[in-house]
Amino acid sequence: MPNPKRRHSKARTSKRRSHDALTAITLSECPNCHERKLPHRACPKCGIYKGREVLEAKEA
Repeated sequence: MPNPKRRHSKARTSKRRSHDALTAITLSECPNCHERKLPHRACPKCGIYKGREVLEAKEA
């Protein structure tokens, strides 16, 4: 197995790690109840997706 001859510099290591940062999840607003929900998914509160009910709504 080949082994590295020289160590990687701090700049090269930092450049590689610059793309490892986590991003916050994107939330959209439900057009029916205006709660925050994941895009392209049924609303967990009212159960509506694309104008029709696909899940039973949770009782509070």
